[in-house]
Amino acid sequence: MKKIICALLLATGAIFVSCNKEESKGNLTVTGNVDGFKQGKLYLYQIQDTVVKAIDSLTVNGDSKFKFSLNIDSPEVFYLTLDRGHTNSQDNQIMFFAEPGQMTINTSLKNFYSDAKVTGSKSQETYDEYIKTRSIIVEKQNNLLVDIFNAEKEKNDSKKDSLVNLSKKLTIRKYLNAVNFAINHKESDASPYIALTELYDANTKLLDTVFNSLSKDVTARKYGKQFNEYIKERKTQEAQVKTEQVPTAEVQQ
Repeated sequence: MKKIICALLLATGAIFVSCNKEESKGNLTVTGNVDGFKQGKLYLYQIQDTVVKAIDSLTVNGDSKFKFSLNIDSPEVFYLTLDRGHTNSQDNQIMFFAEPGQMTINTSLKNFYSDAKVTGSKSQETYDEYIKTRSIIVEKQNNLLVDIFNAEKEKNDSKKDSLVNLSKKLTIRKYLNAVNFAINHKESDASPYIALTELYDANTKLLDTVFNSLSKDVTARKYGKQFNEYIKERKTQEAQVKTEQVPTAEVQQ
């Protein structure tokens, strides 16, 4: 399960494995347009057994519109990746929360990620809402890091300590924001995904609180199941640590 967590967190930098394209109609259709993209390739990636694999691709030659069709059992995160050819650009990937039905992704070659407009997925809408709440806290943390750096340059230890304490409080606030958001969106498959990617190092009591708040439908699907397995794994590890910490004499008794 830890491998799955790592794959979710590090998908952008993971090893991407290509698979042969299979022509098939599915319960999910993703269409869209990459404005300004005239030649190159688009790939659709999915996490399979902790490895990010290309499950489909298409060649763009003059027409910047695209279409992918696939089957999915439940809402799941995919990655639309652009192969620009010989370029140093890092703006080549869009993460999106897919779910059965018709989805649209419109963006541009110039700002592939930031210009992306994803429609047709309630899970995506919920996840976007969460990212907005998270970004407010992250922006404050980033500003604090600059202030802390300046305080170090000024050798102002008291100011630095005060700023570090504020940064720690913001970290706690970020955790609580993820917890509260997941609990308040118990019907969304985005909630267990948020828990897996944002709360993976939280204590198990907190993870239990989030999991127990989720609807039965959500816990029965992909990320709900993964979240449940992760909590069980964490509890097993904690029990082993406690056993190892008990003195040998006490264990024998």
